[in-house]
Amino acid sequence: MWNTLYRIAISIILAGTLSCCIKNDIPFAKVPLSITGIEVEGQSGSAVISESESTVTVTLQETVNPKKVMLKTFTYTEKASSTLTAGTEIDLSQPYEVTLSLYQDYKWKIIGNQPIARRMIIDGQLGNSEFDTENHLATASIRKSADLKDIVLSDLKLGPEGALNDGVSGAPEVQWTFYRDFAQASVHVTFSDFVDETWTLRVYKSDKDVVTESADGWVNVAWLYGAGVADTECGFDLREDGSEDWTRVDQKYVTMDGGKFTARVPHLKANTTYECRAYSGNQVGDVVTFSTTETGSVPNMGFEDWIDNGGKNGKAICPWSGDGASFWDTGNHGSTTVGTTNVTVYTEDACQGSKAAKLSSQNVFGIFAAGNLFVGEYKKTDAPNGVLGFGREFKSYPTRLKGMFKYQTASITQAGPRFENLLGTTDECIVWVALGDWNLQENVETGVRTAVEVRTDKGGNNGQYFDKNDPHIIAYGEMTCGENVNEYTPFSVELEYRATNRKPTALLIVCSASKYGDYFTGAPGATMWVDDFSLEYDYDD
Repeated sequence: MWNTLYRIAISIILAGTLSCCIKNDIPFAKVPLSITGIEVEGQSGSAVISESESTVTVTLQETVNPKKVMLKTFTYTEKASSTLTAGTEIDLSQPYEVTLSLYQDYKWKIIGNQPIARRMIIDGQLGNSEFDTENHLATASIRKSADLKDIVLSDLKLGPEGALNDGVSGAPEVQWTFYRDFAQASVHVTFSDFVDETWTLRVYKSDKDVVTESADGWVNVAWLYGAGVADTECGFDLREDGSEDWTRVDQKYVTMDGGKFTARVPHLKANTTYECRAYSGNQVGDVVTFSTTETGSVPNMGFEDWIDNGGKNGKAICPWSGDGASFWDTGNHGSTTVGTTNVTVYTEDACQGSKAAKLSSQNVFGIFAAGNLFVGEYKKTDAPNGVLGFGREFKSYPTRLKGMFKYQTASITQAGPRFENLLGTTDECIVWVALGDWNLQENVETGVRTAVEVRTDKGGNNGQYFDKNDPHIIAYGEMTCGENVNEYTPFSVELEYRATNRKPTALLIVCSASKYGDYFTGAPGATMWVDDFSLEYDYDD
């Protein structure tokens, strides 16, 4: 009897002890969650989604109250839950935090951006006014020969369109207070139920009538910046360093913006030092020195160099020569991992030389693979997805990419998540170019340095894609075509610069027979031929 009770007691103790030691080591699935779309009332343009920063930036129209923004649509990773739903009023006067949940929580922020076009115009003003929105301070300068006591405020806009200044639209009657170096006045700005601010207006007397602000030299082009008096002729003089004679820049190259003016001067010599000076009326500014630079080098722009069995898996056809020095790459490494198909090959159907590149979108074992060609490196395959490094080192300033292409399109029959609406539509090819100041990352296995990592994702939940709104981008341009082009036809991709003074570190060129191929969307059979690429560094008149 006692033995039986003893054994039962020991069993209970052991069971309790063991239960305390049992640990659930089965991990939850890790599914990165993303906001995939958003629209608010009063939105301007499309929202900018940053996967790397977990942010969504929404631009609001001037007249929207940022503290009371109505969310019209809001989408995120399928099967996840969210602390935010469409139909909610949110405060975007500061970043709004959203939590997405599925096994783990992911924090995202919605950022409201509300640009206001402000202006303050003084008769005889030098340059343009400046606005300190944090301290509600607007400043302007007048020419040195003017008198502060003769200030005429001809226009004023400090708030959203329709805002009142001291109860009136435009320029009110203000009471100036005069100091040794400036005059100052206050204005009460109101709009609707969310703008009620007091601004300080300050006008300084300049010691100059014209200022040569800066000059940015590219290869055959320079950008010159100056400030002068708006109601006079303004522009620039230019000469090579060491020359005694100035040449006046043609007015067709000069753009005026109030008292600010800019000149885009083409047809300059590469690797040459120049001097420039701004002028306004009969006055000239100080001399500023700048230098142009040299053209950049991109190998195999005619697509003559190819190697079979040069890929990382021994089956890919690669767009480089037998010495193994690559600059371009393709998705062949991925398509030959899951099958035996090279989606990009060389062909003797060339525009010039003996070879061209042929990009063919195909189904490879039921998985859509777009024919593609890009500057960079195919890093690895995580079937069916690929990891690519876009861009290679490049430090020059091209103005356009030119080339020759042919295209045969077809109807889209393959669509990834969120692209189902494209089924049955006509596929498009694309060539896009980006120049930027990224920090290049080295692949430790190959030693190749690339600028932007792209990770495709057939499931649509964990992709990492190129964003043409990336703040690292200095210039961007693209060409698309959605119709058959049966003969080699010239194309030109004009680079639109977002800044003229930033220094590039990398160049990206991407060609695809299917515009949305990186989202596993396109038409099997869509085929693009490209040949005879070149970069130009000047502008036409």
